[in-house]
Amino acid sequence: MTAEGGGEALRSRRARRSGTTGRRSEWLAILWLAAKGYRLLARRFGGKGGEIDLIVKRGRTVAFVEVKARGAIEDALGAITPQKRRLIEARIRQWLARNPWANDHHLRADAVFLAPRRWPRHVPAVFPLVL
Repeated sequence: MTAEGGGEALRSRRARRSGTTGRRSEWLAILWLAAKGYRLLARRFGGKGGEIDLIVKRGRTVAFVEVKARGAIEDALGAITPQKRRLIEARIRQWLARNPWANDHHLRADAVFLAPRRWPRHVPAVFPLVL
């Protein structure tokens, strides 16, 4: 095995572990939001160039939820960068074009932050939407 091949295998293991952690984090967020009365509309909407982790609805509110899992809640709080916000907003516009019924609802960008041995933290309107 070459050094390059070993690096690829390491990246592949990290990517699988990150994917597993991401899926587990999303399920925890779904359960947390469901306990608060939200109904899941979509999961992993988008694709290349970014995706919205969860789209949920409660009453007249549709929330586009970014799920972030880190070693500490404080690290998760800083994980939504301005570039990530722009990608999320682009995907929201795409979702709204396919779901025009939601245009007369209150639209919000939320986040659920997760860290080991801590309760999930749901932050409604984590950033203002510019659509």
